[in-house]
Amino acid sequence: MNYQNITVAGSGVLGSQIAYQTAFKGFNVSVYDINDEALERAKERINGLKEHYKKDLNATDEEVNLAYERISFNSNLSKAVADADLVIEAIPEVVQIKTDFYNELGKVAPEKTIFATNSSTLLPSQFTDATGRPAKFLALHFANEIWKNNTAEVMKHPGTDMKVFNEVIEFAKAIGMVALPLYKEQPGYILNSLLVPLLDAAQLLLLNEVADAETIDKTWMIATGAPQGPFAILDVVGINTAYNITLAKAKATGNQEYEKLAKLLKSEYIDKGKLGRATGEGFYTYPNPNFMKPGFLEN
Repeated sequence: MNYQNITVAGSGVLGSQIAYQTAFKGFNVSVYDINDEALERAKERINGLKEHYKKDLNATDEEVNLAYERISFNSNLSKAVADADLVIEAIPEVVQIKTDFYNELGKVAPEKTIFATNSSTLLPSQFTDATGRPAKFLALHFANEIWKNNTAEVMKHPGTDMKVFNEVIEFAKAIGMVALPLYKEQPGYILNSLLVPLLDAAQLLLLNEVADAETIDKTWMIATGAPQGPFAILDVVGINTAYNITLAKAKATGNQEYEKLAKLLKSEYIDKGKLGRATGEGFYTYPNPNFMKPGFLEN
């Protein structure tokens, strides 16, 4: 593995985390997004990660500042990937958006560049034709708060070159992840194959007015000893991501419950700017959500 220059395409919550973690481990990182406004938000988001690294990893001021200095920002895709050894795509979980992105990326990226998708639920084989380089394409999936929850699921599709697969496993280790190789495509990989059914069940309980979000979370936390319930997790994932996944399920299955859930997420959360932890409000209000307050599990 001889990667030095990494491009992260998409500067949302997880894209920003991937970029900063990669830079923190000594790689040169180029962050790409569609416009300068998105990149300014990314700069704020990434700067905000410094305190987490100091608190959770005992990083020094010098270390967190040097990491930031290794990151460049660009809204021109050709420039963003000009020297890229690896592009990690972390753009919205919408098939057409990803397909269009890979069609463009394949035209401008150097021949050497490996492509990896951080998609939560979509399979790499859905985009192999669009990439124009199926042998150099695979999935590299991270969990939120990756500096602490340091899993990296590396999933090949049938046409992925094994050399590329093994190189990306080594890269994942090099940025401080526990690399988890998946040799066969699986929607949701390991993590989301376990997590998404839980989040679906919780959201449908809310949709059907069985209980409110806090009661559902409280039940899960008390009964399992988990530090967070499904709605606290959804706030970390982001309501936009939950909405996109739910909408895709509604279209794929024709299930009216998913349609109703997508409408609920849009009207009651997205349209009101309640996008989750990143915006300070989702199912909970931050930085002091109710589920973290003393007595939440007792009353």
